[in-house]
Amino acid sequence: MKLSVSLLSFCSVRNAHRSGLLLLALLAAACSLPQARAAEALPVELAIREVLNGSADRAALWDLPRWREELTATYVARAYAPLWFSEGRPTRSAQLLLTELAGVRARGLIETDYDVQLLSQQLQAVSDDAALARSDVALSVAAARLASDLHLGRVQPKDVGHDLDIPQPEFDIGPVVLTLAAATDVGAALDVIEPQLHHYALLKAMLGRYRQLAAMDLPLKLPPLPSRSLKQGDEYQGAAQLRTLLTAFGDLDAAAPAPTDARSYDAALVAGVKTFQARHGLDADGVLGQGTFAALTTPLARRVEQIELSLERMRWLPPRLPTPPIIVNIPQFKAFAFRTTQDMAADILQMDVIVGSTFQSRRTPVFAADMSYVVLNPYWDIPRSIMRNELLPQMRADPAYAGRHGYEIVRGPGDDARAVPINEENMAAMERGEDRLRLRQRPGPRNALGRVKFMFPNRHNVYLHDTPSRGLFSRSQRAFSHGCIRVADPLALLEHVLRDDPTWNRQRIDEVLASGKPLRVNLNEKIRVYILYGTAMALEAGDVHFFDDIYGHDQRLVQRLETRRARTMGAQ
Repeated sequence: MKLSVSLLSFCSVRNAHRSGLLLLALLAAACSLPQARAAEALPVELAIREVLNGSADRAALWDLPRWREELTATYVARAYAPLWFSEGRPTRSAQLLLTELAGVRARGLIETDYDVQLLSQQLQAVSDDAALARSDVALSVAAARLASDLHLGRVQPKDVGHDLDIPQPEFDIGPVVLTLAAATDVGAALDVIEPQLHHYALLKAMLGRYRQLAAMDLPLKLPPLPSRSLKQGDEYQGAAQLRTLLTAFGDLDAAAPAPTDARSYDAALVAGVKTFQARHGLDADGVLGQGTFAALTTPLARRVEQIELSLERMRWLPPRLPTPPIIVNIPQFKAFAFRTTQDMAADILQMDVIVGSTFQSRRTPVFAADMSYVVLNPYWDIPRSIMRNELLPQMRADPAYAGRHGYEIVRGPGDDARAVPINEENMAAMERGEDRLRLRQRPGPRNALGRVKFMFPNRHNVYLHDTPSRGLFSRSQRAFSHGCIRVADPLALLEHVLRDDPTWNRQRIDEVLASGKPLRVNLNEKIRVYILYGTAMALEAGDVHFFDDIYGHDQRLVQRLETRRARTMGAQ
C-alpha cells in the first residue's frame, strides 16, 4: 500500500501540524518500503536518501540542515522518488523554477541568494544517478529557501532590533515544495505564497517601474540652486533638466505646453514640484528648497532599495489580516485604522500622527500589541526619565510651576492614589524612587495626553493619545514626542474603536469628556496594533510615496541582509 501524493498536497496539508506531517510520512514509508523492497531500491532512490542524510557542505546544498527534516519527510512519502526529474530528465516545473529564481528581482529579492547559476549548471550536467540526486535535492532546497523568504521574510524582525513578535499561520515547507514541483505555473504558485495584501501587490508592481527609471540616463545631478530656494518666476539654469526629471517621475504631465523661457521656474514646474513634494513627505508648497532638491537628486537605486526593504517588512506581517488592525507607519507619520481586513483605502480611517524624536532614547519602537481599553480624561503618569530630567528642575526653580500645569505628587498606584504636598522632601524621595511616590498630571486642558488615550499594554509603555499641542501636526516631519504616538483626530479614532459597542455613541462620548472625570472603557474585542516602519508606500492612484529613514532602520536592515548574503556566499 502506498500513500497517495494528493494527501500531501499544499492545500490539504498546509494547516497540519509538523508532527502530523512527519507521522504521515513515516507511515507511508513503512507501507511502501518494507525491508525486502528497500534492499531492491533503485539507485536514484538510494542516492537521494544519501544526499538527504549526508553532510551539507556541497555547493547548492549548504543550508540543507535548515530543511532536512521537512524535505526528508516529503521524499520518504514518495519512496525517495525525484521531485524535479522524470525518466532522468528535468521536468517542466524544474525549468520554470529556475526561471523564477533567475527573476526574483521582480519580487524584491536577489538571485545570488538562490544559487541560480550553479543550479542551472548542475541541471545541465546530470550524467548519473548521483548527480541527478544532488541536483534534485538542491532544487528542493532552493525552492524551500525561496518560499520561506517570500512568505516570512529573509531576516527576522528581532535580528534588526524590532519587538515584532507576530504569530504566523502554519507554514509546512515540505508540502509547499511538493506543490511547486508539481505546478504547471510555478510563478502563480509563488504568488499565492507571498503576502496577499493589496498594498504589497501595488508596491511590488512599482518595483519594476523604478528599476526602469534607475536604468535610464536621467539628469539627477541638477545644477546647484542659485539661492536657498526658488519660487515661481525665478530663473534656474537647471529648469530643463528639472522638467525632464519630473516628467519621468510622473509628477509633470508630458503633454504640458513647452515653456516660453527654458530657464524659468514657471507655473508648470511649480505644480510638478508640489506633486513631487507630496509624494516625498515634504511641505507641498512648490518652493524648491534644499530638502526638495535633496529628494530630487537622490539616486534612484536608493528608491529601488526603499521599495525592496518595504516589501521585506510587509512579509513579516500575517499573509492575510485575521482582524481589522490599527497600523502606524512611523516614517510616514500616519495611522491607519482598518474597518475591514482588506487594506483598501476606502476601508481605512487615516490620520496624521506625531512619533518619537530621532534621539535614541525617544524613538518609537517597532512592535505589535493588542489594544484592550481606552481612557477618557486620563491622568498622565509621568515616566521617571521625564520627571527627573525635565520636570523636577522646573518645579524646584519655580514653586508655582506644578500647580500651573496640573502636576501633583501622589503615593501608590491607580487613579485614586492620594496626593501629598509638593515640597523638597517629597520631591527628593520621589527622585530616589522611595515611598511609592510618583508624579502625574491631572486631567484638563493642559494634560499632555489630551482627552483620551488608547491602551495596548506593552513592555515599551507606548500608546496612542490625544494632545493639546495641535500646532505640530501642520509640520511635514513630525518626530517630536518622547516615544508615544499623538493622533491628529482622537475622537474619530475613539468612535472607530468603540463602533461595535452599542452603549457608546458620540453624544455619550461628549458627555463623559465634558465631565472631566477619568473613565476606563474596556473594549468588547481587542484590536491588534502594529507599529511599523516602511519608507516606501504605493497608493491605489498608481504613485509611490517615499519617506525619510528618520531612525536609520533602513540602513540596519540593509546591513543585516548583506551579512546574510556574505554567509550564503561563504557557505557556497
